[in-house]
This record gives sequence, C-alpha cells and structure tokens, in this order.
Amino acid sequence: MKITDLLKKDTILLDLSARSKAEAIDELVSKLDQAGRLNNKQGFKEAILEREAQSTTGIGEGIAIPHAKTSAVKEPAIAFGRSSEGLDYESLDGQPTNLFFMIAASEGANKTHLETLSRLSSFLMDKKFRAQLEQAKTEDEVIEAINAKEAEEEGEVESEGKANRILAVTACPTGIAHTYMAADKLKETAKEKGINIKVQTNGSSGVKNRLTDEDIAEADAIIVSADTKVEMEGFKGKPVIEVPVAKAIHEPEKLLDRAVKKDAPIYQGGGNSSERSSNQGNQRSGIYKHLMNGVSNMLPFVVGGGILIAISFLFGINAADPSSDQYNRFAEMLSIIGGDNAFFLLVPVLAGFIASSIADRPGFAPGMVGGLIAITTGVEGTSGSGFLGGLIAGFLAGYLTLGIKKLLEGLPDMLDGLKTVLFYPVLAIFGTGMVMLLINPPLTRVYSGVLSWLEGMGGTNLAVVGLLLGGMMAIDMGGPINKAAYTFGLAMIDAQNYEFIAAIMAGGMVPPLAMGIATLIFKNKFTPQEREAGKTALPLGAFFITEGAIPFAAADPVRVIPSLVIGSAVAGSLTMLFGIQLFAPHGGIFVFPLVEGGWYLYTIAILIGAFISAIIVGFLKKDLQKA
Repeated sequence: MKITDLLKKDTILLDLSARSKAEAIDELVSKLDQAGRLNNKQGFKEAILEREAQSTTGIGEGIAIPHAKTSAVKEPAIAFGRSSEGLDYESLDGQPTNLFFMIAASEGANKTHLETLSRLSSFLMDKKFRAQLEQAKTEDEVIEAINAKEAEEEGEVESEGKANRILAVTACPTGIAHTYMAADKLKETAKEKGINIKVQTNGSSGVKNRLTDEDIAEADAIIVSADTKVEMEGFKGKPVIEVPVAKAIHEPEKLLDRAVKKDAPIYQGGGNSSERSSNQGNQRSGIYKHLMNGVSNMLPFVVGGGILIAISFLFGINAADPSSDQYNRFAEMLSIIGGDNAFFLLVPVLAGFIASSIADRPGFAPGMVGGLIAITTGVEGTSGSGFLGGLIAGFLAGYLTLGIKKLLEGLPDMLDGLKTVLFYPVLAIFGTGMVMLLINPPLTRVYSGVLSWLEGMGGTNLAVVGLLLGGMMAIDMGGPINKAAYTFGLAMIDAQNYEFIAAIMAGGMVPPLAMGIATLIFKNKFTPQEREAGKTALPLGAFFITEGAIPFAAADPVRVIPSLVIGSAVAGSLTMLFGIQLFAPHGGIFVFPLVEGGWYLYTIAILIGAFISAIIVGFLKKDLQKA
C-alpha cells in the first residue's frame, strides 16, 4: 500500500496554528476526525498520548511521526501537518519540529501500520524530499511529492531526456543480504548516471517489485545478477546480461554501461543465454548456480526440521523414543515432523531443484525421483548415498532431461502438447531412475566411508577441520567459497553430524561482529560512515549475516580479509574443541538456546574469534590522519 492511499487532501493541514506539542496533537486528531477516519476521537487521542508517553515520536531533523493502532480508528489514514515557524515537540535532537505525519492504524492493520511508518521514516531522512514538503503550496503538491518519492524508491521514475529503460533482477541463494545490496547499488548508480531502472528482488520473503510484461516489452536491456535460479522465459528476444550477484555490488557502473550500449547477447530462452553457454568461466558459474538453487530451496526444510528436532531434545535426549523413560509424546511429534518428514525430504528436494535449474520444470520430477532413490536404495544396513547421491542425481536428471528435450525437438508440432505431460517425464524419470539404481550402491559405500572417517576424527584433527571451515566462511563472505563450506555443513546435517555446522555458523558470524567491534575500539582508524556501518554490522553478525562485513572488505581487502579469516578460523576450531553441536543451520543468536554442548561455550568461541579479528584489523589499519 502506498502512503498516498492513506494520505488524502482532506487530511492535510498546510498551516498548523499549534504552538505546542499538545496543541499539534489536538489539531491533527481533529483533522482526522473531521475527515471521518475515526470512530472515537477521544479514544484515538488517548492512544496517541499513550504512545508518546513511551518515547517521543519527534525523530529529529524537524520531523514528528505520532502514531497509534486502536479500534478507535474507523479506517487506516495519515494526517499531514506543517508549521512554518516550528514548535517544541520534545524531539530527540532538541530542535523545533515543523513537519508532522500522524498515522492512524485500525486494530487489524498490523502490516500497513508498520510498513507505512518504516517508509515514512526512511523517506523523511532525504533533505531534498523534506524541502519539497516544506515548499509545497497546495495539498496536491504534497501528494505529488510523496508519489514521486515512492516511485523513485521503487526504481520506477524515468529521467527526463533519457531514453534508456534498464531492468534488473537480483537474487542470492539465501535471499537475505546480497539480493538487496545488489539492488541498492544498481539503483543508486543508475540514479547518479541518469539511467531509468527498475529492479526486481527475489528475496527470502518472495519477489518484490516484480517486472511486468509491459516493463519487459519496453526495456532496452535486462541485467540478471543472480547466484540462483531466476525465471527468464519472459526475457526472450531482449539483450540479457547474466552475472553473479557480487558483480552488481562491486561493478554496478560497468553493468549499467553494458546495458545502455546493449552489449549483451539476445536471450533465446531455454534456460541458457548464449553468453553463458559460450564462455567456459561462465559455465562453471552456471554449475554453481544450479547447486545453489538446490541448496536455497532445501534450506527451509533444514532450518525448520532442525529447529523442531532441537526443541524435541529439550525434553530429553531420548524423549522421542517410546521405549525410553524420558518419553514425551509432544517431543515424539516434533521429531516425527522435523526428522522423519522434513529431513527425509532434504536430498530429494536438493536434487529436484538442481535438475529444474538445469532443465526448467521438466527436470524437477526426475530430479526428485533420483534424489529419493539416493536415500532409499543402496547397501544393506545404510540409508543410501545421502547428500552425495542427491547431488549426482540432480545433475544427472537435469542434463539427461536437456538431452531428451534436444532429441525430441524434431517431433511434429502436433505432438508438442504431449512432450511435457508424457514424453519428458516418462523418459527422464526412467533414465534417471535406472542410472541411480545402478550407481547408488557404490556411491553409498563411498559416502559411508567418508562419514566413518569424519566421525572417527577427534581432538586435533577435528580442530583443524573447524579451522578450515571457519576460515572459508570469511574468505568471500557469501561467495562461492563461503557457500561451499556452508553446503558441506548441510550435508553433515543430513548425515546427522551436527558439529560441523556449528563451526561454520560461528565462522560466518565473526566477520561482521569483528568489524563492528573494531569500529568501536579503533575509532580513529575508520571514517564516520564506516563507524555508522559498524553499528549495523553488529546485529547482522549476531543474526549470522556474514555479508555485513562486505563494505569493509571491499574498501580495504588486503588488511581486512586476512584479519577476518584468522578470527573466523579460530572460532570454528574452538567450537570443534568444545564439542558444540547445532541442529539448525541458520538464525544466529536466535538458535543459541538449542545448541548442544553449552551455549555459553559457543558464545565464548565466537567472541574470541571476533575480538582476535578486530584487534588484528586495528593493528594493521593506519590512523586516518596518517593514511
């Protein structure tokens, strides 16, 4: 919902007569009531005053955003008021306030209330936007300014005198950090260069700012900056630039210059552009992309299932076993949901989505079947070839399906409808199934041997593995090396070995935590902007978002990256020595209560690694005055 869906001309006051905070609240509440937006004027005013009693909504910079969610509101609305002289609203910066947005949210308007409040706060930090509101002569000009700002933030504003229409899609395997960082860099750079751009983000919460058929039809070129599968069939006939998501973060200007010049192959469809298939380096990137598509789609099963299993263990390590004295029916139900079902689907889902990344939708069914065969057949007394078999099944099913599609291209057009519903699934499932049945027994022996070797490790050897995995998490912070370590941890979860993922998450939490700590301890070595970024890096690290350290690494890679690798490696090694086990592969501090082996030891390992990195960074970096 847009801000101007809630803010109308009849709730705008361009000249507040109020001279105090109480009078301003009265005047804005009265305006909403006169416009018919309230059920109970006094009830709404009391809700506003109750919110103000918690902490002032005068956020500084001349802005106040009083707000309340209450049944006294008939329909969600916003009132805008402006005081030319300004008044004392008890703002956080102690300065007079002259722009007021009062948000009235009805009892059930949870999402609208929060999203509108968040967007308003963000928009009002823009001095240029505030100046437009301060100078607006009519209610229409206020609404036009807000609409223009919202369109600009969505990447939908067209620069006058510029014919370029560039589209972009950003996506990373987890859809948390890289996706949005890449989108922001593209939009920011496009704005500087006067280029029209719209960016679709394929994040963990779904697709935002989706590209429409009309957008695509009018586009001059499309940038696909992704490390996972992106639906591209609608891009046929358009110049498409395909690059890893990191390229948009580090080289947005080059990508936009290429797009403006249409320096890209025409996309022909079928899942592979001519650029990617003709370049060997990009082919390797394609394999990584297929793998990450499988991993990212498998991740919800791992996280959800793992946390449910961990919660069941809180009732006792054998609480899910009906024959145990610790038996608890609820714990058994959690174990059935998380272990017997969510975890059971890990390998088939991994294989299915790898195959569909390669061969589109026809690859999904044979991939799922191949993955299921990997875990249900093999050598007697084992549970199959597990993660290893799933990887092979996914790539086998994908490329086999591509081959079948190629072979059937010559069939008469009248049989096109039968290809997807009959020929592809029958032939691809048969071929994948037969090959997997033949190769799975030897794969199972290899997989079981590797697991036995890893499980037989202890002491120093295990610490060395933790050292390696922790260090890998910090080398490229969300890139291929980081994801390789993380994928290995997921494989070990599938094999019911939970020590490795603990070391991996510890190693991934250290980089942003370390940089946040470094900016606090060594203030004279960081710019004001870097110190502000350090405040953000701390919560990102706490939530296991390694990408929070990327701005620091990009600015000074020679000093920062080795420092972070050392601290992450130490943290990973310590978790192995402490015998920490983790049943959920994501969540950071949220899943610390579910750690087996002592959450306090886990915390100590991570903090030791973070402080080691922070101190090394502080030692290596020069003072700003000397730099």
